[in-house]
Amino acid sequence: MTDEIKRRHEQLLYPVVRIYAGKAAGSGTIIYSEPSGDEYETFVLTNHHVIADLISHKNEWDSVLKRKIDKEYCEIAHVEIFEYRNLSHVDSTNRYRADIVAYDEDHDLALLKIQSPKKFEFIAKLIPRDNIKDLKLFTEIAVAGCSMAHEPFVNFGQLTFLSEIIDQKKYFMVNASSFFGNSGGALFLRDSGELIGVPSRITGIQIGFGVDIVTWMGFAAHSDRLYEFFDEQELQFLYNDDDTYEDAMRRRENRKKQALLALKAELVKESEDE
Repeated sequence: MTDEIKRRHEQLLYPVVRIYAGKAAGSGTIIYSEPSGDEYETFVLTNHHVIADLISHKNEWDSVLKRKIDKEYCEIAHVEIFEYRNLSHVDSTNRYRADIVAYDEDHDLALLKIQSPKKFEFIAKLIPRDNIKDLKLFTEIAVAGCSMAHEPFVNFGQLTFLSEIIDQKKYFMVNASSFFGNSGGALFLRDSGELIGVPSRITGIQIGFGVDIVTWMGFAAHSDRLYEFFDEQELQFLYNDDDTYEDAMRRRENRKKQALLALKAELVKESEDE
């Protein structure tokens, strides 16, 4: 048993989890598990469409604004984390409840926080922001996920296109086989084990009344978009050691308060104009 095989297990397989969100099942990747006081805070990156069924909006009366507004409600996701023996054999599966911390439908990304104080040992390492520009075609990659709700597994291939634009968003194209359920999983660099993207789309061709899936033309959210999502959602603690989850939540709460004040001022102005 070589050190290389052990490294691949720890970097390319163990951080990958299975997510259940209502009737949907998909994949996710643990990208952070750090201490906060006596406990650990652990976060899983996935696609928005994996957990979309857990998010709803209702038009309800707001006593502060004195009008009905859309309010958001998020249900709990369930994250399954796998433990292994002899490197390759699943020994047990542990299911954890997880809160939806942030999401963006346009980026098709979401972040979950596991409701457990324990430390999770195997964490995917994000590619440094400054290194993204150095990625090249033919770079060896690994795509990991829970395709068809299977236990996590890995397919290998290469980067085949660096900047596919779909719905005004940038994706990597890869030729590693990908199928339903890989969404939300991990696109890794094979050699370094760094996370460079999130598998999000597959290619389908309409044939008669059916669709033929082109498994070797998969698309993953580009590394640039991961950092854009983190910044837009005030989640810099995921890559900046000088930031914390608590600071991030305070910034997000301040943004909500500012938006609420702006809406209230707009309503007052509308009332005065009438």
